[in-house]
Amino acid sequence: MPEIAIIIPHYNDVVRLERCLCALQENDLSGCEILVVDNASTQSLTKVQEKFPDIRFVTEPEKGAAAARNRGVQETSAPCLMFIDADCVAAPDWVTVGRSVADKADLIGGRVEVFDETPPPRSGAEAFEAVFAFDFRHYIEAQGFSGTGNLITRRDVFEDVGPFRGGVSEDTDWSFRATDKGYQLIYEDRLRVGHPSRQDWPALRTKWRRLTQEQFGLKVQGPKTRLLWVIKALAMPLSAIAHLPKVLRSPKLTTAGDRWRAAVTLIRLRLLRMVWMLRQAVGLDI
Repeated sequence: MPEIAIIIPHYNDVVRLERCLCALQENDLSGCEILVVDNASTQSLTKVQEKFPDIRFVTEPEKGAAAARNRGVQETSAPCLMFIDADCVAAPDWVTVGRSVADKADLIGGRVEVFDETPPPRSGAEAFEAVFAFDFRHYIEAQGFSGTGNLITRRDVFEDVGPFRGGVSEDTDWSFRATDKGYQLIYEDRLRVGHPSRQDWPALRTKWRRLTQEQFGLKVQGPKTRLLWVIKALAMPLSAIAHLPKVLRSPKLTTAGDRWRAAVTLIRLRLLRMVWMLRQAVGLDI
């Protein structure tokens, strides 16, 4: 029986999936089973499957990464579960570090390093993501959840907590359900993967629209939480002002142009999120 199941949800991102699998091949995969769960992509996976004959591919017709990850757990047997996304690039020691830290806690999230897929200069979206995207240490240590693009847990924990739920922020929801049951979540900085930044405003807008919809479904359950949602919405412009120093001082932005474009994107996005959240609060679509 394998020790570790590496589960990768995928939908219509074949180029990045191939890059993800190539990076995993640089790891020590002894005792590992790797499963790609495809959400019935319209792009052909034939060439990728031929290139990686030792990796299993299954199709999950229910759309969404939550359903794909659940299917991945069902299709594998290893006691340790490592989750990574198809657009992520694992460090060469990702599996080795995973093995070494798996017994430290029930849920372990790692570092996600943002990288650009386009040449300089950065767009506003890329500059914004360089500063704000995928801060897993903050997610775990301050907010109490881990993203599933770089997550380790045990099969017995997953079976006790239950499957990921679609239609909400599934990683946040699942982390909260796990910690509510008393399971320990920690951050491990040595557990590293890379993730590409969103390249432009439409891609960044799509990401945050989805996150806003998921967070509303997760957090707004009645009049009291709806009122709190309105208050949070009205605070969005103030949060943009509060975060401007972080943009201007970030070592991840090396030019004045990057800092300017990141600042403009920060303000633009927070104002848009305010509008979206207020629309949600009165029952309108965003």
